[in-house]
Amino acid sequence: MQITRQADYAVRAIMYLAELAPNEKAATSQIAKEQDIPLSFLAKIIAQLSVAGLLQTMRGARGGVTLARTPKEINLLEVVEAIDGPILLNECVNGGHECSIKSCVMRKIWRDAQEDLVNRLESTNFGDLIKQKVAVA
Repeated sequence: MQITRQADYAVRAIMYLAELAPNEKAATSQIAKEQDIPLSFLAKIIAQLSVAGLLQTMRGARGGVTLARTPKEINLLEVVEAIDGPILLNECVNGGHECSIKSCVMRKIWRDAQEDLVNRLESTNFGDLIKQKVAVA
């Protein structure tokens, strides 16, 4: 499984904004340049993250983009799912799907792996990521 490039860009944009001072805004063009993201692509991502309640956008001369919550209150799962939708490692772990293979032992493995991934992403917030980045630098 691989997250989409769009989700990767979304994570990079949120990380960039998380490193700013509280309530500091950044222009979408500034984020695009600093994070090497195509501007037109980033504009669509910003719109999706805003609809998901992760970002606030303001238009005009004093406008820009800022986090809607503190970095500690935003986790990786929210960002990835805002762009890519719910994580689904295999169709058979979807609650409404009935597998035609009655003796399949893989469903439990896929379900456990998906649960582990979801839990890991949900427990990783951008406040902690900033601390890790500072510790590495």
